[in-house]
Amino acid sequence: MDIPKNAFKAALRAGRPQIGLWVGLASEYVAELLATTGFDWLLLDAEHAPNDPRSILPQLQAIAPYQCHPVVRPVQAETALIKQYLDIGAQTLLLPMIDTPAQAAAAVAATRYPPRGVRGVGSALARASRWNSIPEYLHRASEELCILVQAESTVALRNLADIAAVDGVDGVFFGPSDLSASMGHIGNPGAPAVQSALAQGIETVLRAGKAAGILTTDIPLAREHLALGATFVAVGVDTTLLAGSARRLAQSFKQQGAPSPTKVDSTY
Repeated sequence: MDIPKNAFKAALRAGRPQIGLWVGLASEYVAELLATTGFDWLLLDAEHAPNDPRSILPQLQAIAPYQCHPVVRPVQAETALIKQYLDIGAQTLLLPMIDTPAQAAAAVAATRYPPRGVRGVGSALARASRWNSIPEYLHRASEELCILVQAESTVALRNLADIAAVDGVDGVFFGPSDLSASMGHIGNPGAPAVQSALAQGIETVLRAGKAAGILTTDIPLAREHLALGATFVAVGVDTTLLAGSARRLAQSFKQQGAPSPTKVDSTY
């Protein structure tokens, strides 16, 4: 038995765009359903959705048979949490609120066993090692890990070149909702100043030789970001898709002239 290959990481290194979907419904049934729909990756959100390691595990298991890569976002880039998500088999992590190169370096260290890092050794209990069935797992664990950090504040933008340069960071993901709030445009990630900052940010990350990513439910904007060189782009959110479709269906049977749903002015 060998370490599962991380096709998502290989695609990013090759510069092949990967189109993803945000998953926040915290259900393995939903995760499996979405794994069959053709997206390259699914983001299992444990920052803003009601997830934790115990609920993420069955979602990883549900997605595993399909050609769709799960990316896990913990609630914070905390060493103990990173250890838990790696042990249950997450190979790609999206780590939120990284503002400095020191924070990025600490996050990477949490994914590496000593002496290269500080990840605790417990492979006999870990799905990641297939319970010590993978030869040399402790020596090779980082080969197929993909570490993505989120830049979502003006502080992060100022430090972006140094964050992207951190060894072990495979990509930088821009969070438009938090970034727009940090820039004084809360609820309006499409503001020209925000979009200009994102374009410059993507360019900075690409210059460092790393992958750039973003989430936007605005399809023209998503295409613009891909044209700028972003290679992992999430283009929808499961809760938004379900709620929007349900509202439209309900309204189609209501009286003509019924009020339209309130405009959603943020990704979340």
